[in-house]
Amino acid sequence: MDLNLLRSLDALLEQRSVTLAAQRMGMSQPSMSAALGRLRRHFGDELLIRAGRQYRLTPLAVQLRERARVAVAAADRVFDSQPGFDPTGSQREFRMVTSDYSTCLFGRPLAAVLAEEAPRARLRIAMTTGRSAEGTDELLLDHDLLVMPHGFITDVSHHDLFRDEWMCVVSADNTEVGEELTVEQLECMPWVATYHGPTASTPAARFMRMRGIEPHVQVVAESFLTVPDLVAGSGCVAFLQRRLVDRIPVDAGVRALHCPFDAGQLVQAMWWHPVHDNDPEHVYLRDAVMRATAPLRERAASEVRARS
Repeated sequence: MDLNLLRSLDALLEQRSVTLAAQRMGMSQPSMSAALGRLRRHFGDELLIRAGRQYRLTPLAVQLRERARVAVAAADRVFDSQPGFDPTGSQREFRMVTSDYSTCLFGRPLAAVLAEEAPRARLRIAMTTGRSAEGTDELLLDHDLLVMPHGFITDVSHHDLFRDEWMCVVSADNTEVGEELTVEQLECMPWVATYHGPTASTPAARFMRMRGIEPHVQVVAESFLTVPDLVAGSGCVAFLQRRLVDRIPVDAGVRALHCPFDAGQLVQAMWWHPVHDNDPEHVYLRDAVMRATAPLRERAASEVRARS
């Protein structure tokens, strides 16, 4: 087995065609057919089965598809590594997985830092999903950073970025809710939930369930920025971070209230695979993120001083 055979496997499983895989790899079709033969002998499996004029993946090939992609990406990182790093000449694509909440708060400052210091580099931002906290080892081998609050990930390198607190939002025309929400209302009102599932939820929702409050979830969205629109004009309630609440336009049709229980602080952090701990390019990216989020930490410190 060699690295080129791994790349051939990745191309074959992605393209599901010997011809297209050969074109992607820049090799002849007979050479790719020979590579497929070697792979079939190694795995003891056909991998690609002809179905009419097309090929379909065998069950084993379906399992191998994601593993091959991750393995190739990890190998590329190894061979792209350099003893030193000059951001001004870097053409690296930095990959970050985060929510629209975090992108809204520091995506533009981070892009500005990279544009000034590493103008030839690229920042690719992928949105978190309900399954982002599952299989983080493979996810972090394929991406530089995962920005997510504490409570979901363990045993990987991380650095805290900023803190926030949870608020409740209801429709501005909801006359059944007064100046304050009650626990009883949270139990009866329909909810707009974000990242709602067996293993996915916001920290605030987890705190609520730990206190015995089981919400009636009516709408589920994997986007925090859509929450105000989904709540406005309805009888629903939702959790939203205070920093996003502060950005809601006055005419958005919602109002924010304090939670009737201690929902705990949200501590947002960046997480990365330990294999990147000493990678000069990765160290630079982490420093850039810390500088882009510095105003968020400074604002929080100022608010603490003001309250004291």
